[in-house]
Amino acid sequence: MTMFKRLGRLFTIKTRWEAWAVIWAITLGAVERGKAYLHVYPGATGWLFFAACVAVVFIAGPKLLDSVRSKAQPVIRAIPPRPVPERHPRLSRSRPRPFHRTAGSMSRTSFHRS
Repeated sequence: MTMFKRLGRLFTIKTRWEAWAVIWAITLGAVERGKAYLHVYPGATGWLFFAACVAVVFIAGPKLLDSVRSKAQPVIRAIPPRPVPERHPRLSRSRPRPFHRTAGSMSRTSFHRS
């Protein structure tokens, strides 16, 4: 059993450098397969198959890079919420405040009821 584990560890991608090497190999294979499609299917169908082969690299590449974590990447931690400042009990916004009129003023605010 340990021999199979040792053999399996050879095919495990451990670093980002190895992931980039695998992406490069997938890209070479996809372009070669796309060229073969262009030869077999001339015209728009060949180009469509070529684009499909190359699109696989754009799907598999980020998945490979995300699966391998670099030591240099910072760990994202949740930011604790800011404490809410306590309000003075007399400055509560839930109860209405009395309206103060200035004596002798004829502005629009003086016509409000108190």
